[in-house]
Amino acid sequence: MKMADSPTLSITLLGAGQEVGRSCCVLQYRGRTIVCDTGVHPAYTGLASLPFIDELDWSTVDAILITHFHLDHAAALTYITEKTNFKDGKGKVYMTHPTKAVHKFMMQDYVRMSSSSSDALFSPLDMQMSLASIIPVSAHQLITVCPGVTFTPYHAGHVLGACMFLIDIAGLKILYTGDYSREEDRHLVKAELPPIRPDVLIVESTYGVQSHEGREEKEARFTSLVHSIIRRGGHVLLPTFALGRAQELLLILDEYWKRHPDLHSVPIYYASSLARKCMAVYQTYIHTMNSNIRTRFAKRDNPFVFKHISNVPQARGWEKKIAEGPPCVVLASPGFMQVGPSRELFELWAPDSRNGLIITGYSVEGTPARDVMSEPEEFTTLKGNTIPRKISVDYISFSAHVDYSQNSEFIEQVKAQHVVLVHGEQTAMGRLRAAMTSRFKEKDEDVKIHTPRNLETLELSFRGERVAKAIGTLADKPPQANDILSGLLVAKDYSYTLLDPRDLKDFTGLSTCTVTQRQKIVLGVRVEEGVDADGVATMRVMGVIDVKHTQEHELTLEWESSASNDMIADSTLALITGIDKSPASVKLTSHQHSHSHSKSHSHPHADHEDPSSVTRIQRIAMFLEAHFGEVELHMPDEEELQDLEHGEEHDHEPSLLVRLDEADARINLLSLTVKSSNEALRKRVEAVLDMAVTTVSSLSEAFVAVAGVVSEDPAMRKDKDASTSPVVDADESASGVKLSDDNDSDVAGKKRSPEGENGPTSTNEEKVNISGEANAKDDVEESDDSDFELQVHD
Repeated sequence: MKMADSPTLSITLLGAGQEVGRSCCVLQYRGRTIVCDTGVHPAYTGLASLPFIDELDWSTVDAILITHFHLDHAAALTYITEKTNFKDGKGKVYMTHPTKAVHKFMMQDYVRMSSSSSDALFSPLDMQMSLASIIPVSAHQLITVCPGVTFTPYHAGHVLGACMFLIDIAGLKILYTGDYSREEDRHLVKAELPPIRPDVLIVESTYGVQSHEGREEKEARFTSLVHSIIRRGGHVLLPTFALGRAQELLLILDEYWKRHPDLHSVPIYYASSLARKCMAVYQTYIHTMNSNIRTRFAKRDNPFVFKHISNVPQARGWEKKIAEGPPCVVLASPGFMQVGPSRELFELWAPDSRNGLIITGYSVEGTPARDVMSEPEEFTTLKGNTIPRKISVDYISFSAHVDYSQNSEFIEQVKAQHVVLVHGEQTAMGRLRAAMTSRFKEKDEDVKIHTPRNLETLELSFRGERVAKAIGTLADKPPQANDILSGLLVAKDYSYTLLDPRDLKDFTGLSTCTVTQRQKIVLGVRVEEGVDADGVATMRVMGVIDVKHTQEHELTLEWESSASNDMIADSTLALITGIDKSPASVKLTSHQHSHSHSKSHSHPHADHEDPSSVTRIQRIAMFLEAHFGEVELHMPDEEELQDLEHGEEHDHEPSLLVRLDEADARINLLSLTVKSSNEALRKRVEAVLDMAVTTVSSLSEAFVAVAGVVSEDPAMRKDKDASTSPVVDADESASGVKLSDDNDSDVAGKKRSPEGENGPTSTNEEKVNISGEANAKDDVEESDDSDFELQVHD
């Protein structure tokens, strides 16, 4: 079963929009908010390095997903959790187990480096509090964040623990890659292709349309360059981040040194105390790496116990000692050379042409590593001095980011309807967009590619379908074409299930209940209770139907036959005969109740007594105006009223004047008679007047009892001497029934007119058996006096 649906997904980049750094992507859909990555910008410091966090109410965030531990993807997490209103909401933070383990050491180093400056973002205590709120997850583990929101991590390559997230929000699937690599290197698996096709792909565009050289050629060029610098007596500086590419380079160099004994005397230093701490993490998560590493580890050959690599001495001033010593290779952090060992060694070695600098990864614009790649003749030190740059500069990319061929192939394989490019400089991103647009156009595929800037909200509408799955008994027999399935539709967390009501408890854990309904209505009819002259309990309905309890399990209905009375009798009979068959059967209570019908008894919802004559005239006039146009009301003056009160006839009685063409007709409001010189107009007005009177009168006004029902209740029993006339006018009919017990009344209280005066009156009797038996046989017997009985026998 499918249902149409067309909601909107909002994507807002608080960072990494047409830039590299401070990745932070906000997804909002169906009232849910997910944030992917919270990094800092490596080219800035302090608050300027943060994403544009003021643009979001962080208390509304349901989850923060961190793809990997690099600072440009994770370093702002502590500030957000501890310095914003994030904790006022119910948001959670997720990252993989290796990422959380390494993130701890990365943030400790980040806090230590920034604490010396005046623009530190947070304290070590803030960092510890933030770490405690992180929930670690495993690859391929389906995580439910809140009702309607789930995600699954998939391996992304790039660095240890890096993952891409397949996010499902109310059925809409979004794949956020973070940084990823589709090339398997010496220790990491390549990025996976999720088995589920997403609706939206948010993918990095770091290298635009650039292509990397092959891994073997790249490694050969790298080792040859290092060897040549050593031969000329120089020092080799490899600025790298403490974790990630550094481990890959160490594996390459250690293996190359093993194959070249002449290099055994040349030391390789790893200048990072952070990396030394994290090596234990790498050894712990061997099982997440590729088959080459796992095989070596299984043979008790730990690849991360390096034979030809050592840590730098801990003594202060070691950089100067190494710079003045024999040739060596130093891997120093940070990779962008803003501060730290890599920057100090560069300033010491830059004036010597024998030394060599090899940039091995992507360098963000605005950082010293990016600036030095243009090979300037001079360079400004941290102290503001200018030094000559004679050191050789080479670039060999071991970056674990996808190049154009890998990225374009991945985008095509994912087959998302919308592709959003992030984490790339404006020029590189624009070239990638143009290239991918051209490729999709050649294949005649309608794929939208978006390149939003920071704080530019991208809104994507989806005309999707919601699918309801049939389970349980409904799924026993596969439906054929045009079959109709009927069942209960159960909605939970934006998923829909169709099942048989009997399967509700077994498959959903829900249970059924009984709903008792009670409805009160105001009746415009009168029902009188009492006894007739023979002492039989009698109920009079609308003044015309007497319902008598003649025997046990038997009721007798009696009324004067007419079209309208017969209609009321049929309705009363249907109500009585349906009592035991109805789910709302009327049952006798266990004890008697008294109920008075004295004039003091007033129901709060009862109709008003004595309806206004003016209102009645207005309604009749409106009815006549609808047929004849304007109607004039003529009322007598005071003198004429006095004449009327003395019984004098007068032409100016209250009347309505109807004019049609040149003829007119006058309606006497007292007698409701019509006078007109035009016979055709008179008959027409009489017909309309009759309809008007019938229309504006309620049933309770149309049916009036003219004789009483004697009641045992003193309040209802009427004295014979105080009996009233059987003639009842309109005003009296509205206020109540005047009961009569005249000598010419029968025991049921109905007036019998003698033949020859008003014609014979037919009195109907109908007896109903109310024993309540399920199987009954109807037998109709007709009496000699034209009365008939309907008896239902067992």
